[in-house]
Amino acid sequence: MNLGKNIQHLRKQKKITQEQLAEMMSVSRQTISKWEADEVIPELNKIVALSDLFACKLDALVKEDMSAGDAVYSEIIVKKVEAFQMARYVMLSPNPEDDVNAYMENWARRSGLLKVSPDAMRIGWDFPFVPPEMTTRFGIYGYVAAYILPEGFETKCPGVEYAVQKEADYAVITIYNPFMAVDRIRGGYKKIMDFLAANGFCEEPKENVLSCFEYVYEKGSVTCMDVYIHVDSVSKTNSFTNFS
Repeated sequence: MNLGKNIQHLRKQKKITQEQLAEMMSVSRQTISKWEADEVIPELNKIVALSDLFACKLDALVKEDMSAGDAVYSEIIVKKVEAFQMARYVMLSPNPEDDVNAYMENWARRSGLLKVSPDAMRIGWDFPFVPPEMTTRFGIYGYVAAYILPEGFETKCPGVEYAVQKEADYAVITIYNPFMAVDRIRGGYKKIMDFLAANGFCEEPKENVLSCFEYVYEKGSVTCMDVYIHVDSVSKTNSFTNFS
């Protein structure tokens, strides 16, 4: 169990003192000290409150060594991504990322793609064209998953849309253990936007160029997510609209 170590690590990461955390948890500072030293195990409702406060999964808080993930983000690099063809599909649901990834993995098996290219790269990105009412009233979101196809691959297996991506320059960051805490992925996007001195994406997307996408993979025992943002698809902080 890494609970005490994780409480201390996350508290320091958020720059919270033991006294401040004690006030938030309605306990004494001595109790916080004992939690962090693993002398006393917090009650279940306090553990739940801690996971909410630190925006992390309950299992991760209790079992994983979260301090091992201090290097959450890699350095940002700008790299040229060569043109490629992809097979893609979009789903709208309460959990679209898992749903569409499962759908595309099944398609990749049926089509023979994974037999020809077992390590075919599957990427994904948020689908932005979901009516706001569907999200607010029904919790519906959208996500696109796509396989990058090897040159010369052909199949008659239906159920996907084919698209071509042009060669383009992307700012790229790697997020380590991206699903350990809910704000890690959002933080990765923010770091790239800061790096590009950008305040958002351009309203008009570039033709045949993805504004951004994600690639999740395993490296040893660590889950990694590479986030790609097209350098010319963002609006710069010092940009302005000319109304004259």
